[in-house]
Amino acid sequence: MLFFEKGRPIVPPLLPPAGLDLALQNMISFANKATRPNTVKFFRTQSPRHFEGGDWNEGGSCQCNQPLSSKEVEEIFSLDNNSTNVEARLVNQHLVKALQQTSFRVLDITRMSEFRADAHPSTTGGKKHDDCMHWCLPGPTDTWNDLLALSLEALES
Repeated sequence: MLFFEKGRPIVPPLLPPAGLDLALQNMISFANKATRPNTVKFFRTQSPRHFEGGDWNEGGSCQCNQPLSSKEVEEIFSLDNNSTNVEARLVNQHLVKALQQTSFRVLDITRMSEFRADAHPSTTGGKKHDDCMHWCLPGPTDTWNDLLALSLEALES
């Protein structure tokens, strides 16, 4: 992966984790400069994918018709298994670390969404491959909105 700083490639190239940390630092810096001092800022954690047997372009699928159990979630998302779906947890580790000393509030939707492998459109709508990244409505995204509303409401009290 190639990362840039001030319009020029960083040489020698950064490893992806270091590049992600740099990108997050730049994002936080930009958001802080672009907002008023007392602005309430939320950062939503990563939305999980539910591919099994490979990624979207490798024949992966998500044919679940019910939420996953805790055991199934750990099998699919455990960092120890290094499966197709671990990116959300890896990115979230860097995200939470980067936001620790900031005024951002973290809206953690990842864990609750990991259980909902049944809430993807899969092949509905005539798709040629399983869509295991986007979400059906109504569904988990409504719960994310409820979580945001409750978080905002808690700020008022």
